[in-house]
Amino acid sequence: MQAPAVFMDLSLEDQAQELRKYFKSLGAEISEEKSVKGIEDDLHKIVGVCDSCFKVGNEEEIDAILNSIVSIMVSISLDRGENLILAFSEKLAKAPGQKLGMVALQSLWRLYKNLESTSPLRYHVYYHVVGIACRVGQVKEVFSGVDQLKKEFSACLPSSEQMQKLYRLLHEVLKDNQSELASKVMIELLGTYTSENASYAREDAIKCIVTALADPNTFLLDPLLSLKPVRFLEGELIHDLLSIFVSEKLSSYQQFYNDHKEFVQNQGLNHEQNMKKMRLLSFMQLAECNPEMSFDLIQSELQLEEEEVEAFIIEVLKTKLVRARMDEAMKKVHVSSTMHRTFGKAQWQQLKDLLYLWRANLNNIQEGMKNVAAAQQELVAQQQKA
Repeated sequence: MQAPAVFMDLSLEDQAQELRKYFKSLGAEISEEKSVKGIEDDLHKIVGVCDSCFKVGNEEEIDAILNSIVSIMVSISLDRGENLILAFSEKLAKAPGQKLGMVALQSLWRLYKNLESTSPLRYHVYYHVVGIACRVGQVKEVFSGVDQLKKEFSACLPSSEQMQKLYRLLHEVLKDNQSELASKVMIELLGTYTSENASYAREDAIKCIVTALADPNTFLLDPLLSLKPVRFLEGELIHDLLSIFVSEKLSSYQQFYNDHKEFVQNQGLNHEQNMKKMRLLSFMQLAECNPEMSFDLIQSELQLEEEEVEAFIIEVLKTKLVRARMDEAMKKVHVSSTMHRTFGKAQWQQLKDLLYLWRANLNNIQEGMKNVAAAQQELVAQQQKA
């Protein structure tokens, strides 16, 4: 979203008086006279009635008025800046309807971009920007990812409590349409807790697990188990369910569901989607140990009907989680590689061994090339003597 530069031809005091007159003409409870206390007090009075412009119905006029207010805000030193910024942000957050919501979003984004990068006030503006962006369907315009968000606040880090509040809001607005990004946000949120306060993050930890399980594109789930707030859930049903998705077979999930149907439903999880995901995860686990699998093995392990096997394998290959070739005639699958369902110490050791093997092979090739080059030079030398 673009952030136009903020500037006005009038002096700040004259701008303030014009704004007073404008809002007075709309019937707002404000006088036309400048405050004897100065421009900051004028601004407080103006912000207090700024939402009365929403009754005008002319988006261009409203944008110009709000832009004038923003131009004063970013041009003066604010002794009571936090209260003023919060009041202005809260007023704009209540802009009714899609069109006025867009105007309010542009004005707050303009304010955010014109505040110094070292200003702690930027956090408060951005928090309300996200809220409005959600309402008008513009979240992608103001949030592209956790890394981008960290860069935005790198010059002035908000407190852990502030970031937790922002991450919760982002998760709430992303969970229905961008589940993968919502999962990353929630994991980042849980990472803000320490051993001392992790026990207070129970609700966030449960949301994180549910979001990850429900996301059709999230398959590497074991990193969640290492998060401190998730550890505090050990012994609870939600932790048991996560553990099943991390490392157990489809039959384990079916048994869990049969024993705790109401629990799964109360978490907002869809049983059929869970079954589909567990079949994919179980297939990945099979592929790790079986470079060649018969259709009968797949049918048995994943509890499929005979006519469902080929269609299932095609779906697996579409995900690119497993690289394999299906032999319909021989009713087999030949696996060339697979994403690991879990990535722990054993997988790191396997990767280390593979890299050492590659290095050894490259050394052998290099030595071979040296021998070939030496033999070639010796042959040339002999030919020259002859």
